[in-house]
Amino acid sequence: MAGKKLGFDTLKVRAGYDSSEHNYAVAVPIYQTASYDLGSVERGEKLFGMEEAGYLYTRIGNPTVSVLEQRLAALDHGSGAVAVASGMAAVTYALLNLAEGGGRIVTTPQLYGGTFDAIKHLFPKFGIHVDFVEDSDDPESFRQAIGPDTKAVLIESISNPNATVLDIEAIAAVAHDNGLPLVVDNTFGTPYLFDSFAHGADIIIYSATKAIGGHGTTIGGVIVENGEFDWSNGKFPHFEQPQYLLREQSTGRERSILEVFPEAPFTTRARLSYLAYFGASLSPFDAFLLLQGIETLSERITKQISNALRIVDYLQNNDKVSWVSHPAAEGNPYKALAEKYFPKGASSIFSFGFKGNEEQLKAFLNAVELFSYHANVGDARSLIINSPKTTHGELNAEEQALAGISPETIRLSIGLEDAEDLIDDLEQAFAKAFVGTLV
Repeated sequence: MAGKKLGFDTLKVRAGYDSSEHNYAVAVPIYQTASYDLGSVERGEKLFGMEEAGYLYTRIGNPTVSVLEQRLAALDHGSGAVAVASGMAAVTYALLNLAEGGGRIVTTPQLYGGTFDAIKHLFPKFGIHVDFVEDSDDPESFRQAIGPDTKAVLIESISNPNATVLDIEAIAAVAHDNGLPLVVDNTFGTPYLFDSFAHGADIIIYSATKAIGGHGTTIGGVIVENGEFDWSNGKFPHFEQPQYLLREQSTGRERSILEVFPEAPFTTRARLSYLAYFGASLSPFDAFLLLQGIETLSERITKQISNALRIVDYLQNNDKVSWVSHPAAEGNPYKALAEKYFPKGASSIFSFGFKGNEEQLKAFLNAVELFSYHANVGDARSLIINSPKTTHGELNAEEQALAGISPETIRLSIGLEDAEDLIDDLEQAFAKAFVGTLV
């Protein structure tokens, strides 16, 4: 079927794998090996000189991991991908690759707590600083925050935990007007719900731990690029710098990453610099588990969104709930943007406000029976957590307010159970939390 554009569901099962290259194994084999025979001195020289494609050492490349990378690149219509050991490793390697040697990242405070804390308190120790926009909903706020040392604009496609949606195309236009790449953390959106590159992204980050894996068994992260950003525009000299590693074997002439890998310079540089030397490698077995998750990605997410909409409706009509933050909720300010960017639905992960005191909130969380109380999302199981005390607990009160996270916030990640059972579980937990009180 050469030349035919394959659909999403075909790609999620087939992309990146040819059984004839793997002893005709139907399932992707797990290459549980640390290293690879070079075959001969001559072949070894070609491999190390990057004159021949192949595998040297699993820290920087493995056949099982490669299938995962190629499959996600295909689902996103990207030119290259690199898989790493966690979502935070993907965030870290992407930002270091962008601002190596120092620079600034413009972003919104509506980020995962770990990302927020890292870029505000850890990255500055490495010369990389952050500028938070004043109004995330106004694309011009991003323009105003950009300075001469800015290296990228970073956003989440659907924010954690409040499921807000930004005007991504407008923000992309602002970034590109200033010669900057737009980096989109599409963990909540996944390739199924959101086509990042079609709406202006240049780099995509995933915590594959979440919906991509989908079963709460595996930690992993992925960076994907589309190969279209101009890294030679003068703002990224480290991409143009000749390297001895990339020298021509015949002449010894040193070449840049842009010269040797023009279609996927960003992810290849992240692999050869940060993955190779910082070493947050994804194991072959974990790559295999993530591939299993991808095979059911669209089916899982479709059911999870269907369940989420029913629970949103239930919560909106519950007098023990002060607000519901989901684009489908009545009066939500992001409804139009969600319909534009997420026609299949805008996430099964969202938050609501608990209308009670702190002790009642604790009683509510302790009373749930089907919802699991732990810090993950995108699981086949439904999850619940009080974000201000946990996933965003690194943020102080001022930072939480900046991110729109109020003390009564509870985050839900809706799974694959029967929606009625989930609603009944919430109902009985509310009843126990508010026993003997009037609301």
